[in-house]
Amino acid sequence: MSNSHGVNGAGVFKALEATDLVQQIARQIAEAIVQGKLKPGERLTELRLSKEFGTSRAPVREAARLLESQGLVVSQPRRGFFVRTLSSRDLYDIYELRLGLEIHGALLALDRIGEREIDMLKRQVEKLYQLADQGFGEEQIAEDYTFHRMLCAFSGNARLLKVYDDIAIDMRAGITLIGQLYDDPHKIAQTHEPIVEALERGDPMQLTAALRFHIGVARDHVVPLFADIET
Repeated sequence: MSNSHGVNGAGVFKALEATDLVQQIARQIAEAIVQGKLKPGERLTELRLSKEFGTSRAPVREAARLLESQGLVVSQPRRGFFVRTLSSRDLYDIYELRLGLEIHGALLALDRIGEREIDMLKRQVEKLYQLADQGFGEEQIAEDYTFHRMLCAFSGNARLLKVYDDIAIDMRAGITLIGQLYDDPHKIAQTHEPIVEALERGDPMQLTAALRFHIGVARDHVVPLFADIET
């Protein structure tokens, strides 16, 4: 693993608590992938990672296996674990899955949410505008994910939320790799407003249309840019 990503030195990973080492290591590696600090195809060297985490190699190996089961890394015989290379077709399929999943979650949420939840979503949109004003693109991608995760969480369906979390890792990694979602970051915030408006009105048809447009535009923008990287 190269020094350019900081895995041999300080700055990429945080100190671990004494319990639940495997889960903590897996979460930090996943976040490094999402943030582009670990690149597609990059090798996860157990010895070097264990030194940085301050653990033995065993929990690092178990964390890598956990990430493999989640589809984030792949293993090769006698070579170890590598960050999975995501294709534009993979990303398109993920967006299609997200579309169906999030529409279903939002329609469930429509029957459960009140003013408090809608206010939380509005504050999240305000945060997206603030980050756009400040030019914090990476943070905006993370907060965009937070908005949609909140919407899925309001569905009250824990299994749906877990599936969303699984696919969101790949989506965020893909967007981070291309370095942008829109040329104008304010558009990210603007495209969330019709979703909140539909929730306020309690209109399932408007909500479905808003999400189809929002996610469809993101898909049609991100996937071709990702395909350009492959060529």
